[in-house]
Parts: sequence; structure tokens; C-alpha cells
Amino acid sequence: MKRLKCFWACVGCIGMVAPAAAQAGSDSGQPRVPRPAWSVGGVSFSGLVDGYYDLNFNHPDSKVNQLRNFDVKANQPRLNMAKLTMEHTADPVGFRLDLGVGKAFDMVNGLDTSATKNIEQAYVSYRPATARGLQLDFGKFVTSAGAEVIETPDNWNYSRSLLFAWAIPYYHLGLRASLPLGKHITGGVQLVNGWNNVEDNNSGKTIGLTGAVAAGRVTWFNNYYAGPEKAGTNRGWRRLYDTTVLVNGLKTSAYLNFDYGADTNVSTPANVWYGVAGAARFALTDRVAVAPRLEWFNDRNGFSTGTAQKLKEFTFTGEYKWIEGLLSRIEYRRDWSDQFFFDRGMTPAASKSQTTLLAGFVAYFGAKD
Repeated sequence: MKRLKCFWACVGCIGMVAPAAAQAGSDSGQPRVPRPAWSVGGVSFSGLVDGYYDLNFNHPDSKVNQLRNFDVKANQPRLNMAKLTMEHTADPVGFRLDLGVGKAFDMVNGLDTSATKNIEQAYVSYRPATARGLQLDFGKFVTSAGAEVIETPDNWNYSRSLLFAWAIPYYHLGLRASLPLGKHITGGVQLVNGWNNVEDNNSGKTIGLTGAVAAGRVTWFNNYYAGPEKAGTNRGWRRLYDTTVLVNGLKTSAYLNFDYGADTNVSTPANVWYGVAGAARFALTDRVAVAPRLEWFNDRNGFSTGTAQKLKEFTFTGEYKWIEGLLSRIEYRRDWSDQFFFDRGMTPAASKSQTTLLAGFVAYFGAKD
């Protein structure tokens, strides 16, 4: 209770001094921070530097916040990400290249042994003038699944949800197509190597189906991925269904996100994981906003987290926008498990819960991601 009182006092102090930016809509789950465009010769540039300090009240000897993406280091300042993006909108040919360093890039590309570990995205685009909005992208691109994205300022909370960390992939490599199917509907198809791999580990391919329905301030996103993900065999498919309902208001926005995944084995029952998350963002002034998030996740067989467990998580984030291009966040978060999973001091798996208090700072420039 004392920790909560201290946190609310900090948010209150911020609120006396300032107010939160109204955010523009996005196609990946949450409204995003508006950014002035920087461009040279038809190529737009954007970038950010993102760092934090996170206090873990379990004081784990490992100095690790378990289950986290990307605020994984406890009780020390840390660079999360430094990133530069170059993009040319397809007219009819375009491209995008995202380069970066930091712990976020290490985690996103943790399974990648190729020379692309510092590349978040790299793809070429083609939009035929006579194809009524059809766009084709080929290369490495972030997944369409999830209510959150990799870049901190484009999310409402500083830390990522359990569903972002443990239910969905980060990226794919292959071909994707998107096409408006009327005034309110957009559909898409993807053919990719799989989950989080530049080089495929088998001869099969993963198919992705995406769709978004927009009606006023409400948008409903749906994503389905299915394909073989086991090394050296095309037997035993992994499937994911991801859906998000986003209500994007001028001062108040909210989303509800659900994920269900299953990884089929050849001779044993499938590994299954599923969960639901809900969050809201309240713009109190032009510079100050608060964002609570609550979620529940069942890693039924321990496929995602390494332990068969049911998890809950509550986060409350206070945001202050100093000037255009600089924001800070203070965040209280508590994670619970029905198993003894979290480290406490020098003892591994000594606690069923973990509480953290974080201060994060992000400087950014250029066009929106």
C-alpha cells in the first residue's frame, strides 16, 4: 500500500505541472504519438532513443525482471533501444529500413544468427496504380498480431503486456499483401518463413490472414497465423488467433486484446496458451496522461514461459510530455503467478509475485512509424 501511495503521489506531482498529447490513429492496435515529418529527397526519416530505470522490490540477485519485454534489467539504468528509420512511400515502388541497437533489438532478434540482428524491418513495397489500393511488401517486417508494438512511444504503457511477450511473434520474413475491401474493411494475406526467423528451419511456410473493420471510433483487428515451426520437419503446426477491439477517443481510448495459440506435437498433446488483456488511456491535459492495463494469461503447458502457470498482471502508467519529441513515464507494475516462479534475493523461484517501479525517458523525431 505504501508503494502505491508513493506512486500516485509522483503521478499527482507530474499532473500539477503538465498535460498528454492527443494521439492519431494507427493500424496496429493503439493510437500513436504524432511526430513532425523529416524528409530528404522523398525519403522520410524518424528515430528514437529510449532508456529506463526499473526498481524490482524482490531485489533478485540476477538483476532480472522476469517475464518482461523489454524492461528486463532490474535495479540499474538501461538503454532499451536506439533506432533510425528510413522510408519512401510506395509510388508505385517504395521501401522501409529500420536499424537499431539496445536490449529490445537483442530480444526481438534473439533467434537470428544471420547478419540482420540490428535490422528490425527491411522491405520493398509495390503499389500498382491501377490496383485500387493493393500493396505488396517483400522482406522482413514486424508481425500484424498484438495490441502493442516494439517502439515505446507508440504504446500507452512503458512495459509490454504478457500477451506481447509470450503469446505472439515479433516479426516475419516473406511476402505480405493488403487491400481495401470497401470503405470500412481492409484484408491481407502473408506467406512467410515462420515466427522470428530470417532463415527457415524447415521447408514449409506459414500463412497469415489479417483483417481490420473500422466503424467510427471503433476498429476491430483480426490476425491468424498457421504453419510448421519445428526444425527439420513440416509435421506439427503452430497456430495463433489474435484479435483486438480498439476504441479511439479524443481524450479517452481503450482496447481489449485476446490471443489463443497452439503448437501441435507429432505424438503428444498440443501445447496451448491463451489470454486476455485490457487497457485504457486517459488524456488529463495536453501533456499528461494515465494508462491502466490488466491482463490474464494461461501458459497451460509451459510452452511460452517455461513453466505451466496462470499469470495475472496489473500496470498503471503516468506519462508527461515535456516538449514535442520528449516524453517520460512513471510506471507501477505487479505480476502474479499461481506457481512459485519469481526470484527473491538470492533464492530462485521463491515468490508468486513481482512488483516493480519504473521511470522511462524517450526522445524521438521524424515521421510516425
